Amino acid sequence: MRRCFPKDDRMAKVIFYEKPGCGGNARQKKLLEDAGHRLDVRDLLSTPWTRESLRPFFGDRPVAEWFNRAAPAVKSGDVVPESLDADTALAMMLATPLLIRRPLMQVGERRECGFDADAVDAWIGLANKPAGSVEGCPKPDMPPCPTPAKG
Repeated sequence: MRRCFPKDDRMAKVIFYEKPGCGGNARQKKLLEDAGHRLDVRDLLSTPWTRESLRPFFGDRPVAEWFNRAAPAVKSGDVVPESLDADTALAMMLATPLLIRRPLMQVGERRECGFDADAVDAWIGLANKPAGSVEGCPKPDMPPCPTPAKG
């Protein structure tokens, strides 16, 4: 994968869509900031998504990889990502943004979903690439985080 900005050169401005208060997203933001990237952090849950604005984040990934595996509807089996086509998946995500795999990131025109540290490092560079996964909840045995109150 070709890196948009070399590690030793100019750092990236990353538009970072998160669920406010998410511990996993906090760890991911710290990794990006430690690498010198500038973050424009946005609330994934309150962004007025459309099919046209959301779909590019998923690229050519299989539909099942578009989903937040920690979303209550996915964990309970009410939503089975492997059984959905792209149109149905997008409609569900527009209705329930908590289903969207986090984070969504954009640098220039390129958009990505999820936080695979190896892929992010190859794309824009990470100063301290973690040994394990930094995607998903750091406390998987905990109940889901509450949706932040609008303030």
